[in-house]
Amino acid sequence: MMMSTVHRYHHPPPLPRPSLSRREVEVLRTWFACDSKSEVGVRLHVSLGTINTHLGRIRAKYSAVGRAAPTKASLVARALQDGIVDIEEL
Repeated sequence: MMMSTVHRYHHPPPLPRPSLSRREVEVLRTWFACDSKSEVGVRLHVSLGTINTHLGRIRAKYSAVGRAAPTKASLVARALQDGIVDIEEL
């Protein structure tokens, strides 16, 4: 007797998302569009220290949900995964 095999596709559980503020999202998206953090500061009319503070908080929030993002490339990956940016924007 031949038994049929049923294939079930399981989707992985959704990734835990940090709760980023609107300003953190704005800083992140602007940083992806710029060549330097200094340029982000100029565009957003804030100091380099403020940009670094925002990016540090964003990284800490990702780490807190188990999705460390220590580099710009890893933050880009997280932003893509979370729908913060689309690939066409990069």
